[in-house]
Amino acid sequence: MSDSAQLSPTAGFDALSVVNFPTEAALLADVEAQLRAGKGFAIATLNLDHVVKMRRDPAFLRAYLAHSHVVADGNPIVWMSRLAGRRVSLVPGSELIAPMAALAARLGTPLALLGSTGPVLAQAAERLKADYPGLEVAACLAPPYGFDPESAAADALLDQVAASGARICLLALGAPKQERLAARGLARHPGLGFLSIGAGLDFIAGHQTRAPVWVRKIAMEWLWRMLTNPRRLARRYLDCALVLPSLAGQALTARGARK
Repeated sequence: MSDSAQLSPTAGFDALSVVNFPTEAALLADVEAQLRAGKGFAIATLNLDHVVKMRRDPAFLRAYLAHSHVVADGNPIVWMSRLAGRRVSLVPGSELIAPMAALAARLGTPLALLGSTGPVLAQAAERLKADYPGLEVAACLAPPYGFDPESAAADALLDQVAASGARICLLALGAPKQERLAARGLARHPGLGFLSIGAGLDFIAGHQTRAPVWVRKIAMEWLWRMLTNPRRLARRYLDCALVLPSLAGQALTARGARK
């Protein structure tokens, strides 16, 4: 029996339905409106690995459903959404850092960075402040190894972010930790905004390198990443491939229901 057939009862959930902002422009316009109104938000960027995780982990699914904003991060999600009759654009989480920092600088909204390591956070903060004059980075918090996003220590970190005066918090913890912390953070501090960005700060600090632009343009970034780190990523991408047939079936069912 395949891994996809052994998933939990959450396997029947239509993961594509959680994408509620089709473009980066629509997302940023609504985020600006929320900030001006003094309201918070939680932004998740759906990819195939997240689909696999939410099908296996009800807690991760609940965290995702608690997010106010979800975009499509990964060409398979874009393609499957279009198969379902939903027009969405590719919005990678790491590529939201720049427009979010620009928005924060323009509005005078302080930013917090949470995750990764101390050196990465410091270098990323300096780079962002240099690139976006007027940007205030109010806090840089690096949780210890083994950090539990649903612990008292997590609440303490979230309280530190709120106390710093930051209104936007970039979470660089990787899935599922960052999404679970974002959902917890929004519930605890409804005026804060959270954006999960994975390795985005490592890219900015120069500690990791993204695939070349031409590789991204032909939708082969996943292969480039796997070849650079096969031991860690080969199994992940196999699991992602195994989930595609059922995801396509859900997309076709959704398309038929829309007609």
